[in-house]
Amino acid sequence: MGSFSIWHWLIVLVVVMLIFGTKKLGNVGSDLGKAVKGFKDGVKGEEEKTAQEKSTIDVDAKEKKSS
Repeated sequence: MGSFSIWHWLIVLVVVMLIFGTKKLGNVGSDLGKAVKGFKDGVKGEEEKTAQEKSTIDVDAKEKKSS
């Protein structure tokens, strides 16, 4: 009962395709791809923002030391 065979997954796939249709599944896949891309862009933006904050802090610290 722990794992399913390939036949179980094929039957589940056929049932899902019959219920939702291939067009809706394509739209869901497209929407999911856009969501993942948006998430990656958001994470990348946060990393860049954090890097900019670190460089700003370093510059401020250097300016205070030289004063």
